[in-house]
Order: sequence, then structure tokens, then C-alpha cells
Amino acid sequence: MDAIPASNPGISPPVKLRLANVTKTFDSATQKVAALQAVNLEIREGEYVVLFGPSGCGKSTLLNLIAGFETPSAGDILLEGDPVSGPGNDRLMMFQEHALFPWLNVIENVVYGLKWEPAYRFRFRARRQKALELLKMVHLEEFARSSVHELSGGMKQRVALARALAPDPQVLLIDEPFPALDALVRARLYVELQDILVRTRKTIVSVTHDPREAACLGDRVVVLTGRPGRIKAEVKVQLARPRDINDPQVAEYALRINAHLESAHEEKPGTTA
Repeated sequence: MDAIPASNPGISPPVKLRLANVTKTFDSATQKVAALQAVNLEIREGEYVVLFGPSGCGKSTLLNLIAGFETPSAGDILLEGDPVSGPGNDRLMMFQEHALFPWLNVIENVVYGLKWEPAYRFRFRARRQKALELLKMVHLEEFARSSVHELSGGMKQRVALARALAPDPQVLLIDEPFPALDALVRARLYVELQDILVRTRKTIVSVTHDPREAACLGDRVVVLTGRPGRIKAEVKVQLARPRDINDPQVAEYALRINAHLESAHEEKPGTTA
């Protein structure tokens, strides 16, 4: 893949997602636990935003709120101006575990993501053709008829990515999808995910605890404070794609991101780095 600029400074894409004063409180057996407090964030179309912060800061909670799996205790989440009121195929989640169906082969797993799409509901051949195109995108077309148990961990994650992309969601949500993979496999997946990002211009919001992963993948890294999570800082990663996880420039950005993490428990408003 040829080098692609991180962004076009002359064009400002429209806002895809807007979080306005989003607060989330959970009721425990003895008290209320504030997970997130007054989070304000705009995510533009085609942008890759990484949520980063200390353990328990509400990163995954924020992702679940965007997905519609949880509802805010206060504040609003808007997708292209419309309130998010529950789960939908316009926002699809890719979880830490690949969650493939073991009784279906590879292409059937991807086809499953198209079953209830109106454009494909009664078009079996069109569904399979679309699934093959997605498997080709993740370099797995030759394994289309393989069983899930025959695949490596990295291959399973690529199938899960293809299935998540199948309904063509407006926003792809990724909750630490690569933690159990070895470094070499993860490095390859980082390149492939960037390739897909450049080709599809998909809006992506992901969660990670790895500052290098954040710098490698994100256009913008949003650093949250300790619980209750608030935006402490935003780091704009101004590097062309594809980025190599081992590139010294990526490492420099990772150090900047990690510096914010080390002070993420401080009670300070968000800033832009």
C-alpha cells in the first residue's frame, strides 16, 4: 500500500458522531459508581479515534454507549444528528474475542452478517459474492470454505473483521481485538486494518491499553482520566499511512500518549496535544 497522508488539511469532513455531556453511573449493591462524567467528543466521518486511559476509566463503557448496549445516565449521543437509542447495524462492534460461530465455515460466518440486510435478504448469491469480496479484502478468500477451528487466532480476527464490515456500518467499534496475538501477527493486522481504513474510509472508534497500538492506528487518541472518566487530552497523530508499529515516529507519539496516561488521575480539563 502506498503512503497515504494522515489527513487532508484542506477538507474538514462532517461530524459523524457527537457525544454531548455524556455521563454514566452504575448502581452497585451499596452505592452509585460514576464511570464517566461529562464527556464531550466529536468524531468526524472517516476518522479513526482511539480511546485510551488507565484501567477502569470507562473506555469500554463509552464504546458500549456508542454501540447502544448501554444508555447514558445524562447527556446525548448523536449519529449524524440523530439520537442513539439502542443497538443497530449502523454501529457494529468487534469484540476482544472473535465470537465466530464454530458450526459455520468461514464464508458462512461472513454471510451471516448480511442475512438481515434489506439489500441482501432474499439474494443468496449476492450475499456470498459480497462475503467473498470481504474475505479477499482481508486476504482470506482461499480459506472461504475452511472450518473455524482450522484457522489461527489472527485469521479468526480477520474473519470477524470481515463479518463486522459486511453490513457496511457507518461506524465500526473495536474493543481491544488483538491482545492475545503474538507481536508479528498483530503487526500484520495493524497494516491490514489501516489498508481497510484507507480503502473504505470507515469511521472507527477503538479501545486499547497499548500506547503504540494507539499511535499506530489512530488519527486521534483521546486520553481519559481515572474513574470517573473524563477527557484529559487529545493527541493528533500526524503520520502518513501505512504506519509500522516499530517505526521510531510511532514510538515518539506513544511516549507522548503514555505521558498523559501517567498523569491521567489528575483533575484537569481536556487539552489538545
